[in-house]
Amino acid sequence: MSKWMLACCKVYISESRNKVAMSSIEQAAKQFPRAAIINKFEDDTYNRVGYTLVSELPSEPCTCSVPLKSAVFSMVKSALKSIDFELHSGSHPRLGVVDHICFHPLGSTSLDQTAGIARSLASDIGSILQVPTFLYGGAHKEGRTLDSIRRELGYFKPNSSGNEWTGGTISETLTLIPDEGPPHVDRTKGVVVIGSVPWIDNYNIPVFSADISAIRRIAKRISERGGGLPSVQAMALVHGQDIIEVACNLLDPSIVGGELVQREVERLAKEEDPDMTVGKGYYTDMSQETIIESYLKFKLNP
Repeated sequence: MSKWMLACCKVYISESRNKVAMSSIEQAAKQFPRAAIINKFEDDTYNRVGYTLVSELPSEPCTCSVPLKSAVFSMVKSALKSIDFELHSGSHPRLGVVDHICFHPLGSTSLDQTAGIARSLASDIGSILQVPTFLYGGAHKEGRTLDSIRRELGYFKPNSSGNEWTGGTISETLTLIPDEGPPHVDRTKGVVVIGSVPWIDNYNIPVFSADISAIRRIAKRISERGGGLPSVQAMALVHGQDIIEVACNLLDPSIVGGELVQREVERLAKEEDPDMTVGKGYYTDMSQETIIESYLKFKLNP
């Protein structure tokens, strides 16, 4: 592997209940065996699935096809063909059939390398598939954040009873100009957001309560934006009857990890209600180290 480095791509698709669509998407990725699906995380309540793909990259810039980009593009194409966004509902916010794609450099790979792949993929999705596509992080010329795009497009506002998101939530005329693709939305597809950032962990903590207002206060107080823990983003999402999750993005796990977030949510919950019960949180993906190990094992036994 002296001439190659590794990169990871996480693909979040707004569907988990349609197994035929899931199979089609996974088969699309398998057309490019050098890009391996290392992890799959499904959540039927959220009606969302996250795929983690890993592939080698050439150590020097080249015009050759990058397996990771090819596999992800194939998955996106399959998802857009097999899923109707207007028929989708779930308790997790989303902006499109393919809600979010994020590239992470692994090992000695640079952010510039994965950012270049993200921009190239966005160009293809916008021009070939004709879906409005937004860039963030290292892929965007000004380093725009994922959070800012989502806020501009109304990502965080449920549009149905029970704090669910149902159907196409975005106006056909966009309030934000896409980086690639048309300025109007096909409501059966929605939009795609693509970025490249250093490694992020996702950590969700179940709270056994039906008081969404209280859990939203906890999520706000724990997030950096609300004056809480640095490098933490959090939101409260209904996750079944009398369960609400504090879903967290840990933007720098080396500074704030899941254990610290867990303790802080437990503390804040007791302040809200001494009888409120907090369950053990969980990561929605493997650690960066485990993902690398898993890919190297896959290489030995494909």
